[in-house]
Amino acid sequence: MRGAVRRLTRVAALHRALTRSTALQHAARRASMAAAAGKALPRVAVGQLNSTGDHAANLAQAEKLCAAAAAAGANLLCLPEAFSFIGASPQETISQAEALDGPRLEQYRTLARRHGLWLSLGGFHEAGAPGNRVHNTHVVVDAAGATVAEYRKIHLFDVDVPGGATLLESKSTTPGKAEAVVVDARDQLGFTFGLTTCYDVRFPELYVALARRGCDAILVPSAFTVPTGEAHWHLLLRARAVESQSYILAAAQSGAHNEKRRSYGHALAVDPWGVVVADAGDAAPSLVTVDLDLEKVRSIREKMPIQAHRRRDVVELLLDDG
Repeated sequence: MRGAVRRLTRVAALHRALTRSTALQHAARRASMAAAAGKALPRVAVGQLNSTGDHAANLAQAEKLCAAAAAAGANLLCLPEAFSFIGASPQETISQAEALDGPRLEQYRTLARRHGLWLSLGGFHEAGAPGNRVHNTHVVVDAAGATVAEYRKIHLFDVDVPGGATLLESKSTTPGKAEAVVVDARDQLGFTFGLTTCYDVRFPELYVALARRGCDAILVPSAFTVPTGEAHWHLLLRARAVESQSYILAAAQSGAHNEKRRSYGHALAVDPWGVVVADAGDAAPSLVTVDLDLEKVRSIREKMPIQAHRRRDVVELLLDDG
């Protein structure tokens, strides 16, 4: 019996080693393809899904995007908020939430390994938050499926949407602690990026904090409503790009998720000058790709050094409630 267990252990270890080797080969092949084509690295894919309560269908959509991103030569694929499922009620969201080391997220880690991609998994319903609630957790995994970073959404969407429904995220979700999460992937992907989620985009202080920590790009996985998306989506993302002088990469949900909820779509990539360089429209599943021009980031920050000009003493005084 012990011999059989040892053999199984060796087989499992060999499988993990082969999987990691395959992931590295995928990444190396894409780097070679990009160099041969004269394309600037790094290349990022920004995805768009139509998630519902059907976990298997959502995973299948993500699998398609992983295959497309890898074929396009991307090294990082960004998936939107609530990528794994969108519940029809706060109770459903809570009851179907899982831990970060659970089987559902493991399925997405497997996709990362299979396709040799880093994945931004923006907005996983993480079980175990205080008050019998969940955290809305943005998880980044590398091409071997290992967790690189976690960010728990700070700002919760409790809003009477003009022309739409009343959404109370706090009924199911507990906010994370105030922190600016930065992923330094210069050695692996060639750039540094910060993590935010959806409604955070309306609070510029977080984006300034990430820019001051040297982020070349900031990820904004989202599930914007149609009324707020039509009014503010492009405007907010372009504003955050201009003030942070970073690429803004905003994966999105699109279309009807259930009878109560519909999302705007338009997964975007915005450059550090505020120019929209890619827009996915409303099709789902779909993706856009963008090559990050890090020299543009450096040049814009050098010629217009707004972070150095920022009067923090004045800002703190103006924001002081007294």
